[in-house]
Amino acid sequence: MAVQQFCTFFLDDHCFGVEVEKVQEVLRPQKMTQIPLAPSTVKGLINLRGQIVVAIDLRQCLDFDEREGALSANVVLRTDDGAVSLLVDRIGDVMETTEDSFEEAPETLTGAAADLVHGVHKLEDKLMLVLDTEKTIRQAGVQGAVSNSEGTDVLAEPTSSRGE
Repeated sequence: MAVQQFCTFFLDDHCFGVEVEKVQEVLRPQKMTQIPLAPSTVKGLINLRGQIVVAIDLRQCLDFDEREGALSANVVLRTDDGAVSLLVDRIGDVMETTEDSFEEAPETLTGAAADLVHGVHKLEDKLMLVLDTEKTIRQAGVQGAVSNSEGTDVLAEPTSSRGE
């Protein structure tokens, strides 16, 4: 039976997990630069040792209420387009699970969570919602993140239909 590891984090009291292989690092709250005219799910940019990282507000992606004045921790993911940070309420632990604890997402999930959670693992004292990171990044409106030190073209431009 294959064992899989998940990096866990919380939004309110809900436990979420992403596969450890997709996680570059986890960070305390970081200074962020806002991006004018960015989608509302994109909170800003983080300079991570010279690497420009797009920060996605996971609360907004999943239709959670905004937390006033609270700082968000960062789960930095590796993607084909570079690093992307998910802003979360707090970081959990690395959890090991087996295939037999996995179930499809419950039908009680509604809204964005129904689209972005692709299953759950039953843990001893809670359910861990397994987040589909690729769908989450697409739904957030982040087409691509550039991991260069200059910070150019951080958000890929959509293909323009205007005759330029």
